[in-house]
Amino acid sequence: MRNVWLFLLIAHSVFAQNGQQLTENTVQTNTIKGHIYFLASDELKGRNTPSAELNIAARYLATSLMRYGVQPAPTMEGYFQKVPLSNPPVSGELTIAESTLLLKEDFITVNGQDTDLEGELVFIGRGNEADFNKQNVEGKLVVTWAGYEGESNPQKWFVSGGDKRKLAQEQGAIGLIELYNSQRLPWNFLKRRMGRSQLMMEEVATTLPHIWLNAAETEVVQKLKSADKVTGKLVLRMPANTNPPTYNVVGMVEGTDPVLKNEYIIYSAHYDHVGIGRADEQGDSIYNGARDNAVGTVTVLSAAENIAKYPTKRSALFVFFTGEEKGLLGSNWYANHPAVPLDKVVYCFNSDNGGYNDTSIATIVGLTRTTAQAHIEKACTAFGLTAIEDPAKERGLFDRSDNVNFAKKGVPAPTFSMGFRAFDEEIGKYYHQPGDHPNNLDYTYLTKFFKSYVYSCRLIANAPETPFWREGDKYYSVGKELYKASEKTGGQK
Repeated sequence: MRNVWLFLLIAHSVFAQNGQQLTENTVQTNTIKGHIYFLASDELKGRNTPSAELNIAARYLATSLMRYGVQPAPTMEGYFQKVPLSNPPVSGELTIAESTLLLKEDFITVNGQDTDLEGELVFIGRGNEADFNKQNVEGKLVVTWAGYEGESNPQKWFVSGGDKRKLAQEQGAIGLIELYNSQRLPWNFLKRRMGRSQLMMEEVATTLPHIWLNAAETEVVQKLKSADKVTGKLVLRMPANTNPPTYNVVGMVEGTDPVLKNEYIIYSAHYDHVGIGRADEQGDSIYNGARDNAVGTVTVLSAAENIAKYPTKRSALFVFFTGEEKGLLGSNWYANHPAVPLDKVVYCFNSDNGGYNDTSIATIVGLTRTTAQAHIEKACTAFGLTAIEDPAKERGLFDRSDNVNFAKKGVPAPTFSMGFRAFDEEIGKYYHQPGDHPNNLDYTYLTKFFKSYVYSCRLIANAPETPFWREGDKYYSVGKELYKASEKTGGQK
């Protein structure tokens, strides 16, 4: 009987405390520092994907979840979800009429495996759905301009390229060639970057071959755009796969409400960075990635510690992604192989960072796009910060982090970031630079930032209404389809 009364007393005490108090109970500056100093240490060599050091970080995250009492997801054996990767082709040729173009010089692979194909080329403009519907592409190599009309950010072109590849495959094409031309990301820079770091998921690499061709090859481009029949031949050769394995790390805390526990919220961050690269003036060649994204990783760890100790009404999934820096690979894999079906996931609250230049704010990329806005604003205010929407929308940040792989499926998914008003010199000083160390972070600010995130998590997870996209958002209709236009979408249960 004494144990029963003790349990009831503890339960009443927790119930009596509000979310802000519960947040303050667990989020401690020294804990934050300890996590960040380990994850961004020189010994982890910049957490490149894939690497043995990244796997050490994965083990650290899994044992931290275990220590907090976070359980593996019921569909998984343990905390690790393997993400199968393969290297890109090491050699290749594209022959168009009498012209022969070379891999890594004249074209790069966006997707592909061992390939040896030949067929008629057909140019269809930008390659949107209407363009595909105007042409018979079955058995042909489809040629389009990279990106869509009015879309100037090459990083968005990767996303739109995936849409085109899907359309091409559905309509029976044998390959996709996009003509690349961007002053924003010049060809010589792009080919060096892609040649050095490109990886592909094995499952994706088995789909349609897809390349970007340098549009500066004007003679070839004219042939591709010609109304006359032109035949092309594409050959790609893959290397042996010697990559070490790489993993997403996943844990779960079941919700307390008998009904709302069937709704899940994902709290996510990528834990990889860019590894070792060009040395700076001090001779430092390790890109430690304290801001990007040890801070985001520990933000989610802080939520895991808190929610494991004080569970919320909705169930929680804590997901740490590999391979974000190599093209959002881990989140792409997870979104297509979820531990819990995505129609049961009502929100994805991602945390990712480039840096900060204003310690009075938290910048939430997508703040105004979901109905959880008021909860996030309230939490930030409680700890002395102001929540603002992304002030640099021209950079396409919403589509450059792991959240977008969930948004494309219909799941509301903003990204919680440290405070920035613009991508200025202060951001550039540390973003993907060797100087991004744990010892030059403002931990007084970070403590407020972490508490704001954790309190936001609690408010969203305990709210009676289910969060959703605001009507009119580009992902609103996709969300409706995902949730089958159920009562979830209007906050009605």
